[in-house]
Amino acid sequence: MDHNYITSVNTSLYLILENLGFFIIATGFTAIVGWAWRKAKPFTIPEPLPGWFKIWFGTVQVIGVLVPLVVMLLWGVWWNYSTVLTVLASYFLMLGLQIISEIITLKQFQSVVWVMVPYLYLPYRLWQLYEGLTILNSDSELMWIRTLLIVEIVLWTGNYLLDLAQLPRLFRWEVKEG
Repeated sequence: MDHNYITSVNTSLYLILENLGFFIIATGFTAIVGWAWRKAKPFTIPEPLPGWFKIWFGTVQVIGVLVPLVVMLLWGVWWNYSTVLTVLASYFLMLGLQIISEIITLKQFQSVVWVMVPYLYLPYRLWQLYEGLTILNSDSELMWIRTLLIVEIVLWTGNYLLDLAQLPRLFRWEVKEG
């Protein structure tokens, strides 16, 4: 059997188990905190959204979703680079689960726990991207994909910091006038 195939299967299995473990812990924690805060007033996103939000959201959609999706489809599927497919499929799986968790906590339960979801998933996403760098480390022809992963780390770190900066607004903390 081909050594690269075995390595790819082992890496894929490891990432599946790692993602499953994270998802179980994050979902369990979210459920426990949601139960603890079940008597809090229903949560809604403060309106209106700041003007810069659309620009930032669009940037995250293009750089954080569209570009990696194209890379995964071309290099991972079309040109059959299994390591690229493994790394980016794992990335998209957890990104999708984060979005589902946010929708459920905000729309279905209207829980203040919604605010917490990105604080669980974004550090893990940074870990995934770093881990992807180490997985792709040995393949020199994929060096520019490693650069993409670094760009993703910078993007999601910025997103995390922006999320932190928005906490007072999300919790509607009063602002002193003048």
